Amino acid sequence: MRQNKYDEDTFFQNYSKMDRSVGGLDAAGEWHELQTLLPDLKDKRVLDLGCGFGWHCRYAREQQASSVIGVDLSENMLQRARELTNDSQIKYEQMAIEDIHFEQNQFDVVVSSLALHYIEHLHAVYVKINHCLAAGGAFILSVEHPIFTARADYGTQGEKLHWPVDRYHEQGERIANFLNHDVVKYHRTMATHLNELIRAGFVIEHVAESKPSLEMMEQVPDMSDENRRPMFLMIAATKA
Repeated sequence: MRQNKYDEDTFFQNYSKMDRSVGGLDAAGEWHELQTLLPDLKDKRVLDLGCGFGWHCRYAREQQASSVIGVDLSENMLQRARELTNDSQIKYEQMAIEDIHFEQNQFDVVVSSLALHYIEHLHAVYVKINHCLAAGGAFILSVEHPIFTARADYGTQGEKLHWPVDRYHEQGERIANFLNHDVVKYHRTMATHLNELIRAGFVIEHVAESKPSLEMMEQVPDMSDENRRPMFLMIAATKA
């Protein structure tokens, strides 16, 4: 399934108003942790899967990556990314993550931020990523945390009552309400996230579960809710 909500006008307009869409990486609550998982990017060939507005692509070049390719299915996303980018060493390509076919050993680093939970058949994608990474190359990803994707209960006014861990081992499709639209995401257990990487030929180097920084909680009071459960899972792996 190739889901492309971001090319629906209302959905994209709502997404464009989110703090992380306006403020970039510094407005993303998990960035202070995800950033620490990235390797030294100097002189590295970088691939960003689900690049969105290109924030990670431009960051990689700021860190002196030699070249960056950003991939996204959404033309709206890529149009905004190109508007924000003035760098001939960053290329954007429109395709679904499931459809990538890059050359063997083409990249030194692959990054994917908050995109892989939209993918139904994850193992095939991991195999393709492993193929296009050079030996010892790094794969850093973030997805919605299994605790977050399992199930959420809300009150009648939309207030966040609690996050029960229910149907945890029933992996597969979930219909989530995101930006007032129904969006298809895929729930996987923590074990599946890790084991699929191992099965595809990766070595797990580090695992992190998001929590807001003190600075972020001071700037955005509602961010304190993110201490009640981890919203994002972040994994750093290398090609074996």
